[in-house]
Amino acid sequence: MNSLVKNIILIICLVLLGCGESQTPRPAVSAGSTVLILGDSLSYGTGATPEQAYPRLLEKSTGWRIVNEGIPGDTSSGGLQRLPALLEAHQPTLLILELGGNDLLRNTPAKQVEENLKAIIQQAKSQGVQIALVAIPEISPFMAAVGNLSDHPLYARVAEESSVPLIADVFSDVLSDRALKADQIHPNALGYAEVAIKMQTALKRLGFIQAQ
Repeated sequence: MNSLVKNIILIICLVLLGCGESQTPRPAVSAGSTVLILGDSLSYGTGATPEQAYPRLLEKSTGWRIVNEGIPGDTSSGGLQRLPALLEAHQPTLLILELGGNDLLRNTPAKQVEENLKAIIQQAKSQGVQIALVAIPEISPFMAAVGNLSDHPLYARVAEESSVPLIADVFSDVLSDRALKADQIHPNALGYAEVAIKMQTALKRLGFIQAQ
């Protein structure tokens, strides 16, 4: 192999390596932008007052206009059905997707939950909406009792396969602490305050909130 060919191959490798390491920064969501939260009772704020729910706290700290579409008892299939009308009505800049917990409580197959979440993500992407997926703890009475919950692995799979950022370990961490829980599956007011802090930290790290 002559030196010219070697140099060409080296240049190509360096270009490819640079492409792999560099990522296009996500555009920050500016104050006043509409952010849609599609969720269940964890986003509704069950266990606390509406003013203490994390979407309200996040709205105050970010300056976003947050539309809280957390409905107690809702599932991934319910969210999928609700989404088209919500996208049309609110035209959000960012969708925060928090669903699947009720599916897991009802023993819905993980594969079905994954497919529903992927369909929600695809719908939002088709409208040019940015997305952040929120992981929910794996159902484990024993791990809940000993305060050591962890995210269900389906969320990491969905995030990777759909190429969307994952907000991990928020509810798992909060619901592992008895002092932050209203019941076995919902935070109390202190818990939602911690959720809001963790959410904001994650959203800033992911680029959705402009670092000061």
